[in-house]
Amino acid sequence: MTDPSKSTEKPLLALRDVTLAFGPKVVQQHLSFDIRRGSIFALMGGSGCGKSTVLKSIVGLLRPREGSVLIEGEDYWAATDERRTKIGRRFGVLFQNGALWSSMTVGQNVALPMQMFTDMTEDAIWRLVRLKLALVGLEHALEQYPSELSGGMRKRAGLARALSLDPDVLFFDEPSAGLDPITSSRLDDLIINLRDGLGATIVIVSHELPSLFAIADDGVFLDAQTKTAIAHGSPAEMRDNSRDPQVEAFMRRERPEALEKAPSA
Repeated sequence: MTDPSKSTEKPLLALRDVTLAFGPKVVQQHLSFDIRRGSIFALMGGSGCGKSTVLKSIVGLLRPREGSVLIEGEDYWAATDERRTKIGRRFGVLFQNGALWSSMTVGQNVALPMQMFTDMTEDAIWRLVRLKLALVGLEHALEQYPSELSGGMRKRAGLARALSLDPDVLFFDEPSAGLDPITSSRLDDLIINLRDGLGATIVIVSHELPSLFAIADDGVFLDAQTKTAIAHGSPAEMRDNSRDPQVEAFMRRERPEALEKAPSA
């Protein structure tokens, strides 16, 4: 794996020798990688390897035991609480279940971050709410409650809320989980359009191979046994070039040609 610290391009986000743990249990250790501005970067690996834990550390929800999380070279966890709050407003996060407030309408959910963190008037906020919902194809759902939406619509509503403060970086935790293939493909297209249309950098946690191959242009593979990243590159590069048996088994598990070559039981 290339040493990210020797790259001449200044990354938007970077991890340097990060170790994450809960008490004595180490989840991932010695993580060092860069996330380039404008990329769709995937945190990959099997269940239980710590993908979502790494995501939480990057977005400011879990302090590393060791190492640094850098935002344009600034150490997030070494900053003051006030500074971390300011940095965090550059992030938009879509959690796996959408994390919408069930007692609020979709419009109220999207408006909430703007009401909490800006000085905009209510008229300006609601104009932007309609714009954000239009971006994700939910302008008709303004007055609906989350319980009235399908799973895919709740994901898009959560995405509209994640977009409310015009973030530089969008984080997705298993965005395709629980979605049918057609809805998942539409969400993939939406993620690409947000990157291309808004210039956002995307960080995605996923183990869904069709989605990873369709949208991600960079990433790391996290291994549950060694508890570190054992491959770096796009999902397609890992699939075609990796000789690590863990990576190869993961990336080729749904390829028809791999299945054809597999010995019969």
